[in-house]
Amino acid sequence: MKKIVVIATGLLALLYLLNPGAGIFELIPDNIPYIGNLDEAGAVALLLACLRYFGFDLTSFFRRDSDANIPKR
Repeated sequence: MKKIVVIATGLLALLYLLNPGAGIFELIPDNIPYIGNLDEAGAVALLLACLRYFGFDLTSFFRRDSDANIPKR
C-alpha cells in the first residue's frame, strides 16, 4: 500500500511539473514575487523523495567532492 501512495505522489508531482495546461493549474501563481515558484520547488522535492524511495538517489549529483568522505545515513 505504501508503494502505491509513493508512486501516486511521484506521478502527481511529475504531472504538476510537466504542467500540460501551460499554467492553467497553478497552486501559487508564478507572477507573485519571491514565492511564485515555491510550488514547483515543492513538487521537485516530492519527486526527488519518491525517486529516492525506489533507490534512484538523484540528490547525489548535488554533493561536492569534499562531501565524499562524509558517511551516508
